Amino acid sequence: MEINSTTKKLLFNTVRVDTVLEDGSQGSGTAFVVKHDHLRGSNTFIVTNRHLVDGVRQGGLVFTQKRNGQPLLGQRFQLNIDQFPQAWFGHPDPAVDLSIIPMRPLEQAANAQGVELYYQPIDTRLIPDESVTRALDALEEVLFVGYPSGVWDQVNLMPIMRRGTTATPIALNFEGRSEFLIDAAVYPGSSGSPVFVYLPETLRPAQSVVKKFLFAGVVAAVFFREEANRPVVTPVPPNGQGMVMGSEMIDLGLVIKSQSVLEVINAYLGKWRE
Repeated sequence: MEINSTTKKLLFNTVRVDTVLEDGSQGSGTAFVVKHDHLRGSNTFIVTNRHLVDGVRQGGLVFTQKRNGQPLLGQRFQLNIDQFPQAWFGHPDPAVDLSIIPMRPLEQAANAQGVELYYQPIDTRLIPDESVTRALDALEEVLFVGYPSGVWDQVNLMPIMRRGTTATPIALNFEGRSEFLIDAAVYPGSSGSPVFVYLPETLRPAQSVVKKFLFAGVVAAVFFREEANRPVVTPVPPNGQGMVMGSEMIDLGLVIKSQSVLEVINAYLGKWRE
């Protein structure tokens, strides 16, 4: 498969997270790669939910290998990280369910084993500013990429693409937080999935026929209906972890706005220099 379109590149934004918790149970979730240019240069990070890395005894990130700049489809490389929770840097606000880890030492560790990693980072310039967010409609089509219920193409190492719509306007902060809802099938393993919306045609370059995406946010939680018909929201657990007993999902996902990803990156850069 030739990686010759924006949508195909989205398949290589994500990284599968395989974990073993302190109780010995296993799980899987989603992370993704972002690239951020700043005054001191450029840095690349892996982003996921804080709740996917806290309380983990062992953790590994699954990549596709690279040769001559091209992906070796199906050639897996799992990078296991010692002291997995401590390796991540959390958002300065503990209530924001995001953590990052710099990509450079991970690539160095892979290179030391003779392996090159293939990935397509999400450029932080795709994060919409306030003016672009205001241009979005109340109902927009969304696309998110990850490993719902642990499902993926294990032979080709491909994640699953899913579509839905916004359920609350992105321009508004749902319940006063930098979040919005999507009407989509969000399942265990989807936590940490990047969420995209199409750039409105009015904001696209003239004569452009290429699909343009905005990086809108990160899946973090899902709504359930309990037996008493009272909706509750809970972090999306890794695949393999128990769901809420006596409840069912109502296909509403909570998405942390992508501006929060920029916040945690800037907090990291303000504290450390690689």
